[in-house]
Amino acid sequence: MQSKGTTGSAISGVIAIFLVLVCLFYLSFSWVTKRYEDKATEYAMVMSGGDAASDSYKKAYKNYIDSIGKEKVYPVLGYTFNQVQKMGVGLGLDLKGGMNVILQVSVPDILRSMANAEGNKTFNALISATDSVVKKTKTSDYVAAFFKEYQRIDPSADMAVVFKNVAKRGENAAQVEATVKQEVKDRVASSTNVLRNRIDQFGVVSPNIQELEKDGQILLELPGVKEHDRVRELLKASANLEFYEVYTIDEIQSQLMALENALRSDSTANVNSIFAYFDGQGYPGTPIVGMATQAHREVIDSILESPVAARILPSNLKLRWEVKPQEVQYTDTATNTTRKAEIYQLIALKSNNGKPALAGDVVVSATSDFDNMSGNYVSMNMNSEGAKAWARVTQNNLGKPVAIVLDDHVYSYPRINSVIEGGRSQITGQFTVEDAKDLANVLKSGKMAAKVDIISDTVIGPSLGKQAIHDGFLSFVIALVLLMAFMMFFYGFIPGLVANMGLVCNLFFTFGILASFQAVLTLPGIAGIVLALGMAVDANVLIFERAKEELRAGKNIRQAIADGYSNAFSAIFDSNLTSVITAVILLLYGTGPIKGFATTLIIGIVCSFFTAVFLTRLVFIGFGKTAPFQRLTFTTKLSRNMLTDTKINFLGQRKVSFTVCGILALVVVASLFLRGMNQGIDFSGGRNYVVQFDHPVKTHEIQSKLAPSFPNASLSVITIDNDTKVRISTNYKINEETDGVDREITEILYSGLKDEIGNMSLEDFSTTNENVGIQSSQKVGPTIAADMKNDAYIAVVLSLIAMFLYILLRFHNVAFSVGALAAVAFTAFTIIGFYSLFWGILPFSMEIDQTFIAAILTVIGYQINDTVVVFDRVRENTQLYPKQDFFSMINMSINSTLSRTIMTSCSTLLVLLCIFILGGESIRSFTFAMLFGVITGTLATIYVAAPVAYLTDRRRNSGKKAA
Repeated sequence: MQSKGTTGSAISGVIAIFLVLVCLFYLSFSWVTKRYEDKATEYAMVMSGGDAASDSYKKAYKNYIDSIGKEKVYPVLGYTFNQVQKMGVGLGLDLKGGMNVILQVSVPDILRSMANAEGNKTFNALISATDSVVKKTKTSDYVAAFFKEYQRIDPSADMAVVFKNVAKRGENAAQVEATVKQEVKDRVASSTNVLRNRIDQFGVVSPNIQELEKDGQILLELPGVKEHDRVRELLKASANLEFYEVYTIDEIQSQLMALENALRSDSTANVNSIFAYFDGQGYPGTPIVGMATQAHREVIDSILESPVAARILPSNLKLRWEVKPQEVQYTDTATNTTRKAEIYQLIALKSNNGKPALAGDVVVSATSDFDNMSGNYVSMNMNSEGAKAWARVTQNNLGKPVAIVLDDHVYSYPRINSVIEGGRSQITGQFTVEDAKDLANVLKSGKMAAKVDIISDTVIGPSLGKQAIHDGFLSFVIALVLLMAFMMFFYGFIPGLVANMGLVCNLFFTFGILASFQAVLTLPGIAGIVLALGMAVDANVLIFERAKEELRAGKNIRQAIADGYSNAFSAIFDSNLTSVITAVILLLYGTGPIKGFATTLIIGIVCSFFTAVFLTRLVFIGFGKTAPFQRLTFTTKLSRNMLTDTKINFLGQRKVSFTVCGILALVVVASLFLRGMNQGIDFSGGRNYVVQFDHPVKTHEIQSKLAPSFPNASLSVITIDNDTKVRISTNYKINEETDGVDREITEILYSGLKDEIGNMSLEDFSTTNENVGIQSSQKVGPTIAADMKNDAYIAVVLSLIAMFLYILLRFHNVAFSVGALAAVAFTAFTIIGFYSLFWGILPFSMEIDQTFIAAILTVIGYQINDTVVVFDRVRENTQLYPKQDFFSMINMSINSTLSRTIMTSCSTLLVLLCIFILGGESIRSFTFAMLFGVITGTLATIYVAAPVAYLTDRRRNSGKKAA
């Protein structure tokens, strides 16, 4: 036993040292990044004269960051600033900011697709006319404008025939218009899902995606994003993958010469040569027509799109540029110096009536990989139909290249050396690791419904505001200090110190692992860390309470500590694993804040389990023979006789507890029917107003001024670009469609912001003044789309099923599973009901939004942890006292774990209370939900889970008298 214990301790020590080194390595990147960002701030402040809100400050800051981008700022390891910046822990949009992008899905392209009108000149003329009308009238309903324009030009047109692919025969124009509108909406929603998949795979945690009221517009808020150009390209890609046969330069040389001669003799042409704009010629036997710089590319494209080129070049010839340029060196004759330039290759593709040899919709999966021969590449698998077609294409092109084209850019044109069967192929090119990952991401996420353009792209400030962030972190630090004092106050200086060492290590390991994943930390993510900390404290409390019991049984201190760890292990393991199973399911099926919560929770639980069960034990083993450790009692004067040998008849009070629960349930149901929920903008949609000030403002002050003017409505204020511009969002009268609502909200904003805008008139504030006042307004749809809601429901249901099955597997008693689920359901239902009852009454926001979901999940995790500990003690007592009746067994188990239950609840409440009081208004509702949930969850374990388990266990219960 001693040898086994020594071996286990040695393994734990090695793991701990390895974790410390790994975490120090990854966290060092955050430290280096912060150091250089501070230098950039100092430089920008000097260059802007101390005006952090000015354009010169932003320009200077960007210039400094760009200047050190490829500089080795971590010389010991040889990392550049761009590499270092990617490696640390990022903060989410609510804590640090990120990107705010508005995308426009091309509704004209969707209409062309539905009408099968690609290349139809009449249809395109109608689209152009509609574009003019929409631009002039600023209408948001593109489809209605198109139908109106179509019927104006051709009143007798049968719209059911025009859109025969989606409309039913015989439908009138109004019916067809309604059908087309729904189809456009569905295709935009499909594009939204494609974007969401790309963003999730890119690694953005808690993205905010909204479909705007205007046809085809999508709003994205991407937290913690630093590689803006890379994200822009990822969002715009339509994923139109195609495989083309190619022409060699020899096969089309005569036509190119004919074009050259025609240009020279055509006096109407803007240029008289095409070859003059090539910076390099193609190679014989290859599909390379020529090479050109970016500036020359534009001229060459205009020539190739001219009527002259259309008349002379083969109709099945497509000329497309490679996606990435090649870097070449040349001698500048003017200065006689060597310079570098980027040139693109123009590739000759052979189409079949305008179509490729094989379309990319046959690709079912794609992954990025690397080998020494090809470098970074993308592997793709095709379906059975695509595999057969690809085998035919490669058979017909043996010894020739086949071009792989994505969104009209050539990625590679590998030579076919053998017939490729089975549908597995590779896309090669001069890819970096990120290029290969992004290409695989785009192919996996699917094709966009239409072309996507970025119409607005801004850097967004933190939605919580600097003061709120400061308050939040200050409250967390104070809470942690008080928690440490609490542990020493109740268990003694040395045990408390050991437990606190475990907590600090837990936080260190959690942030280190988050940094290794390049994760983005958000408010729901912090909730996961708080829950994991609570579970770490709970593990220490369980161990110390069991050690106290062993000391009371007469064992010496070393044996008592060893048995305390041993006897507490099963309860700690079961409660932690139950929470991990739930978190894994939430991670797989959840979206947005649920993913952020689940990620940090899993990491936090694993770290807390290791630090509480193994790391703290190393300390007790290492110092176990010293005099101070030999005198340990795990008590103080205050806690020595607290809750020892209690004999409360909890099950005997079940009728009273069930009656109270029933009354609460009726009140909650009544409130939900009569008052409903105060839905946040995430669920209800709302209106956004971007307001510019002539001086820096604080978001929490703006929110405090405006909140009284928007009764029973959600309100949020975040910074945009800098401290002088904010975005105000509210769902005030969101279901009213009259124009008067917009006017009313504008007047409310004008009145509420009077102190900030001075003597500006309402007209200047709302429309006239371009420098100060409302810059833009838009009505947005709900952030949580129907599919996201469904994913959340699926995640919660699956996690409950998994929880039920695991408890059944571990305890071999369905009654325990039923009791645990009953307690979880009651806890969640009660919190929701409380928010329904008191929103608009208590002096802080009580809205149902994404962070509220995270709070509910946190409480459920905490509650199931509490319940499993009690049931574990029931299982243990059943084995020790097999002849004791089940009623007395449950009562005895609750009483014996009562000290642990109250200590864990108090320690968790201490943390939450600090954050609630000191953390600022922006997270007060969130922390209140957790506060209320911890109290309710603790009571539910005793008065719901245990009695329900007792009543459900018919096998043990039958024939026995219940007290």
